[in-house]
Amino acid sequence: MLQFQFTPTIVGRLSRNRRAGQTSFYRDRLGLAVAREHPGGTVFHAGAGFIEIPAHLAPDTAADATVGTMLWLQVRDVAATRNELAAAGVPIVAEPETKPWGLIEMTVNDPDGRRLIVVEIPSDHPLRRDVRG
Repeated sequence: MLQFQFTPTIVGRLSRNRRAGQTSFYRDRLGLAVAREHPGGTVFHAGAGFIEIPAHLAPDTAADATVGTMLWLQVRDVAATRNELAAAGVPIVAEPETKPWGLIEMTVNDPDGRRLIVVEIPSDHPLRRDVRG
């Protein structure tokens, strides 16, 4: 199961083309805990927030699923997460690498082609500094 470092304060709702495939992907491959399942969809825990795959929304077109909709999932160790995801059969789209902005990122896709950016914030990154003064 992914070890998240963040506490999101939003509920994300994902449109879906293949609800059963999406639910299985987020539950079985990413290891997100199910908050509740009901005829209207499945809601997953994501830190202190939630990700919902609703049953009542119309499916996206292929273009809609991949353009403009991305999830960033912050983890403690992106290399370990990469190995966990690969072992769970999740294809790695982009291997972990340090980006020019200093974050270590990798990319996978969900069953609808939506990009999931898996991010590690290194201990010396400015995002780790307390700037409240």
